[in-house]
Amino acid sequence: MTPRDDSDANSNRWSDLDRPPLNAVALRRALVRNGGHEGLWCDVDVVQRTGSTNSDLVALATEGEAEEGAILVAEEQDAGRGRLDRRWTAPPRSGLFFSVLLKPTEVPVERWGWLPLLAGVATATALSRAAGVDTALKWPNDLLVTVDGRERKTGGILAERAGPDAVVVGIGINVTLREDELPVPGAGSLVLAGATTTDRDTILRAVLRSLGQWYEKWRSVGGDPAGSGLQDTYAAGCATLGRVVRAELPGGKSITGEAVAVDGDGRLVLATAEGVQQPVGAGDIVHLRPAGDTGDAGDR
Repeated sequence: MTPRDDSDANSNRWSDLDRPPLNAVALRRALVRNGGHEGLWCDVDVVQRTGSTNSDLVALATEGEAEEGAILVAEEQDAGRGRLDRRWTAPPRSGLFFSVLLKPTEVPVERWGWLPLLAGVATATALSRAAGVDTALKWPNDLLVTVDGRERKTGGILAERAGPDAVVVGIGINVTLREDELPVPGAGSLVLAGATTTDRDTILRAVLRSLGQWYEKWRSVGGDPAGSGLQDTYAAGCATLGRVVRAELPGGKSITGEAVAVDGDGRLVLATAEGVQQPVGAGDIVHLRPAGDTGDAGDR
């Protein structure tokens, strides 16, 4: 990978006492495998600022300058991207913005679509354990927390191919964003959801350990979502299932129905009013009603 930017990452170290910088040295000590022989993670780079950790890591991977298990973390992103090319911005050190390089060559390519869902399960599990915040998944890979009785998005995941044998998975999590800093009304953060800790080093280590464990488990069974337990675990934590939703599809079409399952390909299955079960593999999902609510309600 490119030379580390630790000096920049630790400049003005205590300029915001509520938002201290990440400790790159401690992160490497905690995460990087022993001598390159144990565990998944091989390197951790922390930079002060970049456009997009995903774009940077995809470029490094395609140029042969990053290995599987490389982690790139930015204290601030000014061109972060989410699904459907949405922009993701936040104040410096207010969240976790990082990407990892994976090369699941033992897994058939047709199962690689499970990687963002796997990352969602791993992240939600880690946030619940490390920060004490109940975290749910909105299909396919938005992270939801509850703030003042309402679901709010506190994070998202984006997976991108990096050549024929690699995938870069990017994760963004709002940690200490205050109400007046939220980019849109439906956004949230761990602190607003009552997190027991907002120590980003602790949270990042927990997420990466969980991600590594789930990835190895999934990869060891050839990416089988059922055999790895991923499909059932995702369904158990998915707030979309059991709700009436509108799927806004590419090309301007939409489908409305009850979300009844996540199939073996990671697609969301909708039961429509016409009695058809329609799988949705791509698109934007709007929650129209809470699970079990048969009355009228606005979009959520």
